[in-house]
Amino acid sequence: MTSSPNPAPAPGVRSGGPVSRPVSRLACAVVQPILSRIVRRVAARHPSLFSRLGAHQATDFVIDPIELPFALHLRPDPQALVLRAVPRDALPVAGATIRGRFLLLLELLDAEEDGDAAFFSRDLEVTGDTEAVVRLRNALDDMDGSVAEEAAGMFGRPGRALLAHLRRRYATIPAA
Repeated sequence: MTSSPNPAPAPGVRSGGPVSRPVSRLACAVVQPILSRIVRRVAARHPSLFSRLGAHQATDFVIDPIELPFALHLRPDPQALVLRAVPRDALPVAGATIRGRFLLLLELLDAEEDGDAAFFSRDLEVTGDTEAVVRLRNALDDMDGSVAEEAAGMFGRPGRALLAHLRRRYATIPAA
């Protein structure tokens, strides 16, 4: 299975409205230092995550929170780790793409949501190398603790409050 750089969303996955290039690039620039800090911290605290990925450490994943003005490019290679925000008009060629609402992706990150159910209900779209996505999912499931809580905790009380707010909001948003 292959993935095009920017496939159309599945019928149940709606993409956000059009965002201008300058807005998208500005959003990427603002969020990038935060992403860099998070990925370095998670990699340092959870080195076993990489071994669980096996050959898929070199896979380029595009994680596309549809209502945000950018997507995320993840390459979980401990020798060349990448987590960066990218404008949708500059997505890298991906080995696998995971697309859905931001809050759903956040819940999937910590196994708070059933990925299979989200996929079959069309709230989540997965294209490309599904084995790589399953390996990534299993590696995250096997981690001790919550990646989202760990990332929020890096920013103290404001970070934890934002995560709590997002989780409450997710609980009240009907599925797309």
